[in-house]
Amino acid sequence: MQTGLDGKSVIITGAGSGIGRASALQFAAEGASVTVADVRGHKAQQTVDLVQAAGGRAIAVEVDVSQAAQLSAMVDRTLAEFGRLDVLFNNAATVRVGGAVELAEEDWDIVWRTNVSSVFLGAKYAAPHIAPGGSIISTASISGIAADENLIAYNATKAAVINLTRALAVDLSPKGIRVNCICPGVTLTPAMKGYLANERLHDLLVNTTPIRRLGQPDDIAAAAVWLASDAAGFVTGHSLVVDGGLTAQHAFSLMQQVD
Repeated sequence: MQTGLDGKSVIITGAGSGIGRASALQFAAEGASVTVADVRGHKAQQTVDLVQAAGGRAIAVEVDVSQAAQLSAMVDRTLAEFGRLDVLFNNAATVRVGGAVELAEEDWDIVWRTNVSSVFLGAKYAAPHIAPGGSIISTASISGIAADENLIAYNATKAAVINLTRALAVDLSPKGIRVNCICPGVTLTPAMKGYLANERLHDLLVNTTPIRRLGQPDDIAAAAVWLASDAAGFVTGHSLVVDGGLTAQHAFSLMQQVD
């Protein structure tokens, strides 16, 4: 596939590990210069080191995506370093456990600012500088199209990202900017690997995923590269589900696996 990303400039938030790190490596492999943004500066630098070791070009920027001034500065640093901006990948996110009764209002606000306001603010500061033909991509989740117990803030914010993607796509299409999001299923990021140390839970998730494996960060990174590429030039306002078929099945499919 000819991605058309050679010589382009990409910002990836939450790129210190997991999906963001895998995406930084894949975009760089396609010839793009990458701004590796993460709230953990040392993790961002580790990703940059990996990109550079593979022959790519990247810079590290420490960014709290819930803070407007830091997002604006991230865009300015990218333009100063690379001279252009073509793709913004809003990948950073956070989660707090709890339902409506249990979850603290402060935690609700943190999740909302990190997962949703960051997408709005990223577009606000990046879109004026994104070259025509460029794109904005965000990481939503299958948790935005179906609910999880005790994850009310995460569910609500990921659903918001999906419709915010549509709204941005409509608003920014006259500027030649495409806007899409990815809805990953269960993906073996470092955080998820710790959660799935429970072997029974791991096996249950594998056995209820039609493809019979869990997602890898590279699976989501490949989707992001495709959405940013010339091959997806007629795709905008789309929520791309990348979950191994997990949400495609009916409950009857799961029932048939019970002895």
